[in-house]
Amino acid sequence: MITAEENVDLCRVGKGTLMGEFFRQFWIPVCMSSELVADGDPVRLMILGEKLIGFRDSEGRVGVMDHRCPHRCASLFFGRNEHGGIRCAYHGWKFDVTGKCLDQPNLEDKTKYPAGTPAIAYKTCESGGLVFAYFGERQDNPPPLPEIEAIMGEGDDRNIALTHRDCNYMQALEGDIDTSHLGFLHMGGIDGEKLDMSDPETYTVTEKAPKINVSVMPFGTMYSAQRDAMEGHEHQRYASYLFPFWVTYPGGGELGEAKTANAWVPIDDDSCMIFNIDLSRAAGGGKKKLKYKDGSPVKGLERPLEYLPVTPDWKGRWRPVKDASNDYGIDRDWQRSGDSYTGIVGVPLQDQAIQESMGHIVDRTLEHLAASDRMVILTRRVMLDAALAWRDNRELPEFVDHPEYARQAHGGDIVVPKGTDWLEGYEEHMARVKGYLPPKDAAE
Repeated sequence: MITAEENVDLCRVGKGTLMGEFFRQFWIPVCMSSELVADGDPVRLMILGEKLIGFRDSEGRVGVMDHRCPHRCASLFFGRNEHGGIRCAYHGWKFDVTGKCLDQPNLEDKTKYPAGTPAIAYKTCESGGLVFAYFGERQDNPPPLPEIEAIMGEGDDRNIALTHRDCNYMQALEGDIDTSHLGFLHMGGIDGEKLDMSDPETYTVTEKAPKINVSVMPFGTMYSAQRDAMEGHEHQRYASYLFPFWVTYPGGGELGEAKTANAWVPIDDDSCMIFNIDLSRAAGGGKKKLKYKDGSPVKGLERPLEYLPVTPDWKGRWRPVKDASNDYGIDRDWQRSGDSYTGIVGVPLQDQAIQESMGHIVDRTLEHLAASDRMVILTRRVMLDAALAWRDNRELPEFVDHPEYARQAHGGDIVVPKGTDWLEGYEEHMARVKGYLPPKDAAE
């Protein structure tokens, strides 16, 4: 169990905090590319407690900067996005996407201080349909983007789902690496005896108490949930945590096939934005494809969410219609019938209800952790230790400058002969389907 002080350190993300300063040394997704339109309206963004604006200029370049004009601190959200820059509505100062001051029309002498004062702007790039910003110390030479398969190359917004959650990023991320809850929260209402056993994911329904295997990896941590399968075989379900807050989750497919990832981006201490990328999911399709023996699909696992209209405030984007104010649409009759474990429709909303029910920041000193929580325990320790190494020695994980490590972090299911070492099974399968092995210095 982590201490009360460590819990505070783990959850706080503002400037000057342990995790906040650590996270700033990585590229962070801030919005979808489609949210920023050339010469369109600026968009309010809040990341790691910083109030920012995002905009796209006439040339299609993206700017992410402090929302305050460096002149009199008026918000650039009210500025004019025009002709290659954003112009403050207060006195007309204009800045390009790099923060360079292009014009100060109210100054008679543009050779004297504060002529040319720049705005605070951050490095940006786009990949996979997302806008990324780098807030760290290497503004002149930022690290490369991690080579997470789901975000590499050209993207498609239909495969990206953003959702605001009113809870600390860490308790949301932990839901992604807590695999044993799958058989209860999401699949507790499914009769396993009626399922089509040709789908390996069926074992997550029929075997609800898996053995959890965990390992530290160069990119973060990895787990497998080990379950008995058909005679003489075992089912292994894998997922990985990658610095600073990425998870490559199973995605309901065979290991190595799915191109899936979640980023749990802190908005502030009390809220976060999930960036869910699933390149194997068609627009509007369900995440799970479990079927019964008669061929009919398992219901209640739908993914699409209905969102409230976007508002221009700092937390006005990608908020679900069903939330704490209406108990996430819970149907108690459905829950009592046994057909649904929760009475709440859809995997994302079920997770959201549970994670937000813990409060904005869960008090982890009240927890009673068990063997099923091994991945959660390990990941907390790895994150805290990495952040301390940065604070105390200016040492970052090798992953920062070795983005290729992310290529070995996948989620998914395999069935292997009983007694197969879980990491060896992973390596052998990935070598077969991808042609490479995980880093050799992975530690038990």
